[in-house]
Amino acid sequence: AYIKAILDILTGTAGITTFPASALPANGVSTVEVLREAYDQLEKAVVNTTAVLVNGTTIFTIAGGPIEILSLVARCVTGNDGTASTLQWSADPTDGAAATFSGASASIANAAAGATVVLQGTTLATAPLVNTSGVGLGQQVTNGIIVGAGIITIVIGVGSTTGTWQHHLRYRPMSRGVTVT
Repeated sequence: AYIKAILDILTGTAGITTFPASALPANGVSTVEVLREAYDQLEKAVVNTTAVLVNGTTIFTIAGGPIEILSLVARCVTGNDGTASTLQWSADPTDGAAATFSGASASIANAAAGATVVLQGTTLATAPLVNTSGVGLGQQVTNGIIVGAGIITIVIGVGSTTGTWQHHLRYRPMSRGVTVT
């Protein structure tokens, strides 16, 4: 009966009802705690809610410590009108001062669904690439941008968009217990 209960937890539909906090491998630490530690240290991806682009909107909240941004992409969900809006990203950490970490994009006027704006990250002033067809290059460099706990916002030049957009963030936590929502 005990073995069946263990197998039900590991392979059954009930699974582990309460996943334990992560822990480094050590005596007296369960394998599930070590698995959680491995998961917590992996790179992750998060997507924000689809919305029009409005200057100053918070798109992500970082809690528990800094992250390294591996890629950041804005994807057009419904097409824009002819307003020559531009997109730029900014971080406002809990400790420190707000700063942009990209230049302003080219105009995203008349962007069709599927178009993307891709962070380049070569410098904090490099403009992101605008891919009008939905197919394009990703981030150019492998040395991500470090952003502390706080918020990531957008800076929209000229005016808000009429089309809706979603932001896709791939990141690596730089300490234990970091979350991005």
